[in-house]
Formats: sequence, structure tokens, C-alpha cells
Amino acid sequence: MKELIEYIAKALVDNPDQVYVSEVTGEQTSVLELKVAKEDLGKVIGKQGRSARAMRTILSAASTKLRKRTVLEIIE
Repeated sequence: MKELIEYIAKALVDNPDQVYVSEVTGEQTSVLELKVAKEDLGKVIGKQGRSARAMRTILSAASTKLRKRTVLEIIE
């Protein structure tokens, strides 16, 4: 899951070397924290949050296949 979000985020931003994804794992839920450069934050979120919503939808579909719950948080 971590690699999936990292791949998508790097494709969206201008500074792919400043994309960091960390994973906090719980019993049933994992939280992925995405951190990007300040000037790329708008590109990752998208207009009206569409890009962020799309990444969360892809993440939800992939994690359902693994029978786990994964949440994406975008850190400023």
C-alpha cells in the first residue's frame, strides 16, 4: 500500500524526491501519512479534493482485497 501511494504521489508532483510516505500500523487499520513539498500540496489534493479522493478510493479498493482497512492522511 505504501509503495502504491508513493508511486501515485510522485507522478503528480514537481519534486518527486520530496515525497515521503510513512505507515502507522494498528490491529485492523493502517494509516498512511503522505508528506510532500509545500508547493506540491495543491497538486496532490487537486481541485475540490478530487485527486486526494481518487487516491483514497484506489487505496480503499486495494486494501479491501487484502481484507484490511487503510486510511490516507495528507500532512502539510
